[in-house]
Amino acid sequence: MCGRFALYSPYPKLSQALRLPLEARELAPRYNVAPGTWITVVRHPSDDAPLVMDEVWWSYRPHWAKEKAPEPINATVEKVATSGYFKGAFAHHRCLVPADGWYEWLPVEGKKQPHFLCREDREPIWLAGIWSERPDGKPGCAIITEPARGVAEEIHSRMPLALDAESLEPWLDPHLTDRETLRQVVHHLPSGMLTHWPVSPRVNRPTHDDADLIEPADAGHR
Repeated sequence: MCGRFALYSPYPKLSQALRLPLEARELAPRYNVAPGTWITVVRHPSDDAPLVMDEVWWSYRPHWAKEKAPEPINATVEKVATSGYFKGAFAHHRCLVPADGWYEWLPVEGKKQPHFLCREDREPIWLAGIWSERPDGKPGCAIITEPARGVAEEIHSRMPLALDAESLEPWLDPHLTDRETLRQVVHHLPSGMLTHWPVSPRVNRPTHDDADLIEPADAGHR
């Protein structure tokens, strides 16, 4: 799953990594991004609107959903294209969630040890997401997850769907709606590019938000 992540790369670094034109903006570093908050995404607000980097609410609930409908923060790659709850957004409202890494919790001796997962080269990671206008008028999103691969499998059975550089532009293309075509042109980031290490349990509290959260709990695990 993906229930907490960090984004501290400045806008110029994100813009360079994305390799797509965006209007410059200021981004405050965040080391403990939690669900139910505004998060930074890259998206087309409508099919004909230019690409923007803006804020959406991390909780997905389409505007047509009933009052007690679920508000997931994740959508599985196995069902996102076919589930009635997600498939409209998958076809027309895909987005990218920039992150420097994400957190997962590994059960150890009856406790859960948080780990920070990121690229070995410390470059930003682009997570695949979907968005929809919520009943309250806010845009809301869910991050897509897939079965864990590589070192991520050591920590949790699932991980966010991180895309490679060549997949970013087609993933954001609002005119590319066919599921099979997307499968052919969109690929996940190679698992060999990822690493992880244990971090302080301070990350368990969303109110903690500082650079110390991503520091190794044991320097030998860097």
